[in-house]
Order: sequence, then structure tokens, then C-alpha cells
Amino acid sequence: MVELDQMKQELSGYKEPLDEIKASLDLGSKEQRVEELEKLMEQPDFWNDAEKAQKLSAELKSKKDDIETYKKLSGQYEDIETLIELGYEEEDPDTVAEIREEFDDFIQTLEDIRIKTLLCEEYDRDNAILRLNAGAGGTESCDWASMLYRMYTRWAEKKGYSIEVLDLLDGDEAGIKSVTFQINGENAYGYLKSEKGVHRLVRISPFNAQGKRQTSFVSLDVMPDIEEDLDVDINEDDLRIDTYRSSGAGGQHINKTSSAIRITHIPTGIVVQCQNERSQFQNKDKAMQMLKAKLYMLKKEANAEKLSDIRGELTDIGWGNQIRSYVMQPYKLITDLRTGEKISNVGAVMDGALDPFINSYLRWNANGRPARNVSADD
Repeated sequence: MVELDQMKQELSGYKEPLDEIKASLDLGSKEQRVEELEKLMEQPDFWNDAEKAQKLSAELKSKKDDIETYKKLSGQYEDIETLIELGYEEEDPDTVAEIREEFDDFIQTLEDIRIKTLLCEEYDRDNAILRLNAGAGGTESCDWASMLYRMYTRWAEKKGYSIEVLDLLDGDEAGIKSVTFQINGENAYGYLKSEKGVHRLVRISPFNAQGKRQTSFVSLDVMPDIEEDLDVDINEDDLRIDTYRSSGAGGQHINKTSSAIRITHIPTGIVVQCQNERSQFQNKDKAMQMLKAKLYMLKKEANAEKLSDIRGELTDIGWGNQIRSYVMQPYKLITDLRTGEKISNVGAVMDGALDPFINSYLRWNANGRPARNVSADD
């Protein structure tokens, strides 16, 4: 049967990628580490240090998941080979349809684990801290910031990640001027680092009485939630620390005291804020942690980028720094200006279907970031 011939040929093309995945996962080392961790967990004092125990437990789960995913993938490959041979014998269209369904599931699993193997940079496995800042454009830009915030939280929920709002400033009429939030889950930073940059929206604004098409910009900064004590020297004289009353959701601790903290690192212009913790001390501690992480990441980038590209927040929230264009009128199209990835189903993306953009970025990054001739209005 022609369909079976095609599937047999297609399946043979996945043998080499499957072997490459096995090599990149380094399963032998993972299995050895699993044995070590399981022995550690059997020790009676394992949970004496709860924080350390939780990290080791998470590491064990991650490594077991990788091993099981590859075993499933390898087993699927062998099963499909067997099913194809049975299909030749039975010559039943229903059997061919079942094989195709199994094959499609195999391809999706292989693609998921292949993308995961690209998350090999330092801190890729960590939680992510994101900060959205509305650009010029008043209420329209603030509304755009709230739309992006919803998009990222929907994406995180679909991944099973948790979300923690660290700081939020509402817009004067609608939307949000800025929001800092943390997405917690394995590989959160590895995936979301692809989103750092300026996001451009083109639509007929509901806030424009004349019904004109309007362009708005929002910047997104992304950094890992680095928990270890980083080797970053910060001179207290270089800091301006302000306290203010918290705003937004937060229960009994909101707006009663000036417990929220804003720290400005004067030499770089970096600003970090936190209002989510229960006390001013805790908010300051979290803000300093974010500042150290930001300075550390900038120090790492300094050898590869110009100073203007690494100076604190993305100060020019406009045309020059945009990474993605979201056109909603007169047509619907989202275009990534780095990778060339395009999606016309705007509603799905705004509802959290970001994986095609994230995955194409990871492949593009792994291939050395080749230049693309992509227009924001393509």
C-alpha cells in the first residue's frame, strides 16, 4: 500500500535524529545520577534540610522523566516498525489510520524532547522573572501590556507552571503600566528567554474615538531566578532605594504600610521592584536578588554585545528593538522578526499558544542566529 510505503520511508528518516537525542541526553550519566539520588533519599536525615531535599527531589524527577521519555520514544519507533509490517499483511485502511495516529504522536514526542535538548545554557532550567513595561501610547500601550501579561500567564498555566506577581502598576484608565512576575517551573527561563525584547501591536484601538489604526509597543525583560549567592559586587552608594505603598491584589498587607521596595542601580539605570512579600525586609531581599541576577547576566553578555544593548532595561521601547510584530487589522498575522516564524491564528497565540515561536527561536539560537530579512509588516 502506498500509504505504508510512505510511512516506512518517513520512519527511516527519524532513526538518526533518535540516535542524536539519545547521545545528547547522556542517558548513562542520568541513570547513574538517579541511583545516587535514590540512595540519598533513603537516608533518615534527607529531609532535615527541606530546601535542599526539594531541589534534589526535583532533579530526580527531571532525570527520570528524561529517561522514561526516551524509552517511550524508542519503544514507539519499534512498535511503528512492527505495525507497518502487520499493515502490509492485513491491507486494512483502518489499520493504516491507526498507524498514522501512532506515528503522529511519535513525531510530536520526538520534537518535544529535541527542543528540550536545546535547553543547555546556564540557568535554562531555572524559574524566570519577567517584567513588562508599556511604551509611549498611553492607554493603548497599557492595554497591550495587559494583553501580553495574560498571554504569558496562559502559556504558563498550560505548562503546569505557577505564577507569582512581584510588582504591578495599573494604567491610569485601563491595562497596566508595568508588571513584574515570576514563572516557576522546570526550564521556565530556558523557554522564556526567547521573549526578551520589544513587542509591537498594530490594531484599530478601542480607545481611539476616530477608529484609526494605531501602533503600540511594550518591552519585556526576562532573567533567571538565580537563587545561589552570586559573585556580584554592588556598591551601596550606587543604589537608590525607595519605599512606596503596594498596589493591586495582595490582601490585608496591601496599602497599609509603605512596604514595597524600588531599587535603582544608578550606574546602569537598572530598576527592580517588589511588593509581593509580607514585609519591607522581604521585599528588599527579593529586589536585591533580582538586581544581582540582572547585573550578573549583563556581565555575561558584555563580551558579546555593545554597551547600548545591555544597559539595564530596554529604554527605547519603539521601532528599533522590536522582536515580534502582532498585526490585528487590516489582516491578522504575528511575525517574529528574528526567526521569520509567522502565525495567522492570532487568537490562539494571545491565548498562550507560544510554543511555535519559542521552539523556532531555540532552533535559530542553536544554529548561530542566522540573519533573516523579515519585515515587521510581512
